Parts: sequence; C-alpha cells; structure tokens
Amino acid sequence: MFYLFHGDDSYSKKQTLDQLVAKQGDPQMVELNTTKLDGKGLHMDEIIQACNAMPFLARVRLVLVDNYLGNKPDKKDLDELVGYLPEMPDFTRLIFLENKAISAKNKLHKLALSDKKGYVKLFEKPKGNDINRWIRQAVKERGGEIAPRAIGLLAMNVGNDLQALENEVEKLTLYKAGELIQAGDVEKLGVFSADANIFELVDALGSRNGKKAVTLLQQSLSEGAEPFQLFAMIVRQFRLIIQAKECAENGLRPDEIAKVVGMHPFVAKKVHKQAQSFSLDQLKRIYDYLLNIDIDAKTGKMEIDTALNLLVTSLAN
Repeated sequence: MFYLFHGDDSYSKKQTLDQLVAKQGDPQMVELNTTKLDGKGLHMDEIIQACNAMPFLARVRLVLVDNYLGNKPDKKDLDELVGYLPEMPDFTRLIFLENKAISAKNKLHKLALSDKKGYVKLFEKPKGNDINRWIRQAVKERGGEIAPRAIGLLAMNVGNDLQALENEVEKLTLYKAGELIQAGDVEKLGVFSADANIFELVDALGSRNGKKAVTLLQQSLSEGAEPFQLFAMIVRQFRLIIQAKECAENGLRPDEIAKVVGMHPFVAKKVHKQAQSFSLDQLKRIYDYLLNIDIDAKTGKMEIDTALNLLVTSLAN
C-alpha cells in the first residue's frame, strides 16, 4: 500500500506517521526494515528497488520518501512510478511525505484516491478560529480548562506552530493542575513570541512614539532576537497592515479581514487598529523603504543593526 501525506502541517503529519509506524509490529524490526529516501534527485528505479526488497524477519517493509513531488521529478519517471504502484508488493508500505499541498490533478494524487492500494491525506496548519479549537481541545485532552482570553493570547503569541503550541499547552496544564488557565497564567509562564513585541513596536511607530519604538527594538535585540529575523517580522507586519488597510477601505470588518487574509481574528483586530494610524500611500512608501533596506543589508552596504535603528527612527518621524 502507498500513502501520500502532504501539506505544511509537519506536526500533525509526523503524529499520523508515528501512529502508522507503531501499528507495523516490533519497533526494532520495523526500524531494521525501514528505508528513508530524499526526494531531491531521486530516480524512480531507487524507489522501486527499495519497495521490492523483501522484509527481514518482519511482515512489512517501510519506505519513506521525503518531498519527492516537491522536487518536481521527471515526467517519464513519475509516469513509470504511477504504473508500478498498483503492482507493488503487498508487504510494502510506501509513504510519500510532501512539505506542501499537492494538486488533485497530480497523477500520484489521483492514483492515491482511485486505487485500493492508495491513501491520501492533506495536513494544513489551522487558521483563524481553528487555532482556538485546537488549543481548547489540546487542553481538554490533558484534563484542563482554558479561558477564552487565554486562548486568544496564546494564539496571538505562538500562532499556528502546533509543536510550539503543544509545548506551551503542556506547560500550562501541568502548572494549573486541572484549574482554569487564565490569561495571566499565559503571561506569567512567559508564553511569548517575538510577534508580541512587534505589535507593540508597530503601535509605537503608528503613534510616532520614536523613543518607545527604539526602546522596544533594543529590548528585543538584548533578549537575543536575531536581527534579520526581527527585520523580516517588521516587514511581515507592515505587509499584514497593508492587506488590512486595503480590506478596510473596501468596507470589510476585522472578522471579515481575518477570513480574507487568513489570520487569527484576534490578530486581525489588532492589525486593523494599527492600519488606522497610516494612510495607504504611507504604507506603500514604507514597504518600498523596507525593501530597499533589505537590499542594502544583504549586499553589505549597511549593517543590519544600523539599518534597524535607522528604520525605526525614520518611521517614527
């Protein structure tokens, strides 16, 4: 049998893979009979050879292929592989692990849906209110309860990184031992993402509070934020603000903006508020300025730390 696991939710994908592997028998023998292949430059013959190899003292052979379709295999190779799969030995479990969603028009995707030996599943990171539901369910599974405001704060600070969310949920439920998790608990345990500081930094820029903006920038850098990553987050934040501004000018409310842009409603509300501090023309000029700074920093014309300070000073003015 062959499986196509695709999409950007690597956390859920790994969980499903682990569950599938656990059903195949003794872990040591399964590991002995597992072949892992990198999809980059992989030839169809290598996949077939691995699939045809008889399992040693076990009932199945596992073949894991990482990002084969994502590396755009040769059309002839893919056609031959699709032709082989229905005849693949019954003892083989061939699993394609794709980092991105694969089109339903793809031949392998079509075969996985139509052939009795195939199985396909899409893994996508949750968006908007789905993040809230995921957090609530994760807390419930650990015997805990969480207040709506705590859910919103957790979602805003961590986003849809499910591995990071699981770590924070585990920490919070252990700390509260069955009691209701409040927003104060999220803050107390330091559930934090640099995104939270970025919101505050952009708020300061929007209100033209240059002193506060510089203080927040230095605080982030002193706490170990990587300068290029920090700059990328500022660029991302202004991109979201531009999207929110354009949506708002078309009459959309924050909850509608959240659906259109694909962001959490709590984040959409804050971004919508920040967008009111700038005109659309200002935002577009700022975005062009950010791109120029990016080029200067990456080509060595300016140190990134200096660029960040000039950026914050200029935007505040």
